Amino acid sequence: MGGLIMATALGALASFMICGIPFGMLFAARMSGVDVRHSGSGNIGMTNVARTAGGKAAALTFACDVGKGLICMLVGKYIICTVCVGGDWAAIGHDGAFGWVGTSLYCACVLGHIFSPYLHFHGGKGISVGLGAGLGMYWPIALGMLAVFLLLVIPTRYVSLGSVAAAISLPIQGVLWRMSLQTLIPLVIISIAVVWAHRENIGRLVRGEEHRFSLGKGGKR
Repeated sequence: MGGLIMATALGALASFMICGIPFGMLFAARMSGVDVRHSGSGNIGMTNVARTAGGKAAALTFACDVGKGLICMLVGKYIICTVCVGGDWAAIGHDGAFGWVGTSLYCACVLGHIFSPYLHFHGGKGISVGLGAGLGMYWPIALGMLAVFLLLVIPTRYVSLGSVAAAISLPIQGVLWRMSLQTLIPLVIISIAVVWAHRENIGRLVRGEEHRFSLGKGGKR
């Protein structure tokens, strides 16, 4: 057990560092000369990149943010499963005896993006990386969150509304999929962190001041 805990901690640290890479900031600066930290909402995620640097930079940001989460999960789970539990994938599955391994790595991926160690622990809002890491953790839950997101964003065009709802649905889905308490705790942490990252958006939604999503430069939120 001690070896499994240590391996998971190391995997979580690596995931935190990798998922903290601010691809949105890098692509916006490279392709449009825009520093997204000082444009629009100041966020480095896909939505602000789309509004301030255009669709191409946003698409690359989305692909890389999803990809870094997915790769960290798949590689981390493979190494831990091979080294620590003799290749027993069921043991670290969502309902396995060590299901907390996968959700802990997932949590590290999302927190790394929200609290990027390369930007003085400021970053994005965890949605794209959460989708990629969720696919690597347990794809039905990731698709469930995506469904919640789209059901709200498509008719309203409020990305923040869909994002917050998807985050809140995460631990609820964990309960429905019969995860243990230990496995659920990291999902609760993710949900709280994502909602916290959207606190300003929530305030604007309540006041009726939130901007709807649109591509192009010059958006304010």
